[in-house]
Amino acid sequence: MLISWTHLLIGGGAAVITGLDRTAALQFMICRPLVAGPLTGLMLGDWLVGMQVGMLLELLWLGRLPVGAAIPPDDTQVAVGSTVLAVSLAEIGDGNSLAFVILCVLIAMPLGKAGQFFDHLARARNGRLLMRIEHTLDNKEGCSEYCHLLGLFNFGVASLATYVLIVGCGTPVLRYLGPLLLPSLTPAADWVKILFPIIGTAAILGMVNVNRSITLFSAAYAMALLLLWLA
Repeated sequence: MLISWTHLLIGGGAAVITGLDRTAALQFMICRPLVAGPLTGLMLGDWLVGMQVGMLLELLWLGRLPVGAAIPPDDTQVAVGSTVLAVSLAEIGDGNSLAFVILCVLIAMPLGKAGQFFDHLARARNGRLLMRIEHTLDNKEGCSEYCHLLGLFNFGVASLATYVLIVGCGTPVLRYLGPLLLPSLTPAADWVKILFPIIGTAAILGMVNVNRSITLFSAAYAMALLLLWLA
């Protein structure tokens, strides 16, 4: 059982659009798994599966954003790739939609680490583009706009490469191991579904300075009361 070319192309389009929103352009936050999953599912004709994927993934890497030099795993493409796998290979699930969605997510998550590698390559190429732009400005040559577009292209290719890797590796794994793993996963699917947000919340709390958070919250609360009193 293979994924249809239509689904692959639709998923590829979603991967590029959401991937560019992650750091390079737009910044409408459609890169978040809670949005990227349902958006991809809607394009494939099953937004509910995408919503399930997004809800499972949203909190896991919420505390690790691609800001500055930080390059976390590509949770955006994990969401897009998991949704494409879950929708396109739904027959493997044999009606156990939740268990199959969870299995797709579990298979795609380790492959999201590849996004760090491809993102690093894109940033390295864009670093060379920056030096090229500086050279053209010194010599009054007009190719800076071209270099900017090429930088966007590099990020788009990095997102697409991560998506292709997730779908390309996930398809044979699901095809051959899915029927063997699903009978064990199905009875525990409801409990595993709860574990994802719990683990994500724990990861976020582990990165928060509790004392500082209490101070900031108290200061903001007091300021809000003062503004209400002055009004």
